[in-house]
Amino acid sequence: MSKYSHLWIYIDLIFKRYNKEKIELSFNQIKDAAGFEIDHSFLTYKKELLDYGYKVEKIKLKDKKIIFSKINNDK
Repeated sequence: MSKYSHLWIYIDLIFKRYNKEKIELSFNQIKDAAGFEIDHSFLTYKKELLDYGYKVEKIKLKDKKIIFSKINNDK
Protein backbone atom coordinates (compact mmCIF):
# COMPACT_ATOMS: atom_id res chain seq x y z
CA MET A 1 0.00 0.00 0.00
CA SER A 2 1.30 3.43 -0.96
CA LYS A 3 1.95 6.28 1.44
CA TYR A 4 -0.87 8.21 -0.28
CA SER A 5 -3.36 5.37 -0.85
CA HIS A 6 -5.90 6.78 1.61
CA LEU A 7 -5.79 10.12 -0.20
CA TRP A 8 -6.25 8.54 -3.62
CA ILE A 9 -9.25 6.56 -2.38
CA TYR A 10 -10.72 9.73 -0.84
CA ILE A 11 -10.27 11.64 -4.11
CA ASP A 12 -11.90 8.79 -6.06
CA LEU A 13 -14.90 8.86 -3.70
CA ILE A 14 -15.29 12.64 -4.05
CA PHE A 15 -15.22 12.46 -7.84
CA LYS A 16 -17.75 9.63 -7.90
CA ARG A 17 -20.04 11.21 -5.32
CA TYR A 18 -20.21 14.65 -6.94
CA ASN A 19 -19.65 13.63 -10.59
CA LYS A 20 -17.31 16.54 -11.27
CA GLU A 21 -14.53 17.00 -13.82
CA LYS A 22 -12.33 18.89 -11.33
CA ILE A 23 -12.08 19.22 -7.57
CA GLU A 24 -10.02 21.52 -5.41
CA LEU A 25 -8.80 20.39 -2.00
CA SER A 26 -7.02 22.46 0.61
CA PHE A 27 -3.82 21.20 2.20
CA ASN A 28 -5.85 20.73 5.41
CA GLN A 29 -8.43 18.55 3.64
CA ILE A 30 -5.58 16.53 2.15
CA LYS A 31 -3.98 16.18 5.58
CA ASP A 32 -7.29 14.91 7.02
CA ALA A 33 -7.70 12.35 4.21
CA ALA A 34 -4.08 11.17 4.10
CA GLY A 35 -3.48 11.25 7.85
CA PHE A 36 -0.39 13.47 7.52
CA GLU A 37 0.72 16.73 5.94
CA ILE A 38 1.87 16.50 2.35
CA ASP A 39 5.56 17.02 1.68
CA HIS A 40 7.88 17.05 -1.33
CA SER A 41 7.37 13.31 -1.80
CA PHE A 42 3.87 14.18 -3.03
CA LEU A 43 5.47 15.24 -6.31
CA THR A 44 6.79 11.71 -6.79
CA TYR A 45 3.70 9.87 -5.57
CA LYS A 46 1.15 11.96 -7.50
CA LYS A 47 1.68 9.78 -10.60
CA GLU A 48 -0.06 6.93 -8.73
CA LEU A 49 -3.29 8.88 -9.02
CA LEU A 50 -3.27 8.16 -12.76
CA ASP A 51 -4.18 4.54 -11.92
CA TYR A 52 -7.45 5.86 -10.46
CA GLY A 53 -8.25 7.93 -13.55
CA TYR A 54 -7.28 11.33 -12.17
CA LYS A 55 -4.33 13.70 -12.22
CA VAL A 56 -2.93 16.62 -10.30
CA GLU A 57 -3.77 19.57 -12.51
CA LYS A 58 -2.34 22.41 -10.46
CA ILE A 59 -0.66 22.93 -7.11
CA LYS A 60 -1.44 26.37 -5.68
CA LEU A 61 1.22 26.88 -3.03
CA LYS A 62 0.13 30.43 -2.18
CA ASP A 63 -3.47 29.34 -1.57
CA LYS A 64 -2.42 25.96 -0.12
CA LYS A 65 -4.75 24.08 -2.46
CA ILE A 66 -4.43 21.42 -5.14
CA ILE A 67 -6.70 21.02 -8.15
CA PHE A 68 -7.33 17.45 -9.27
CA SER A 69 -9.04 16.53 -12.54
CA LYS A 70 -10.39 13.50 -14.35
CA ILE A 71 -8.24 12.09 -17.11
CA ASN A 72 -9.95 12.39 -20.46
CA ASN A 73 -9.93 8.90 -21.99
CA ASP A 74 -11.95 9.90 -25.06
CA LYS A 75 -8.87 10.05 -27.32
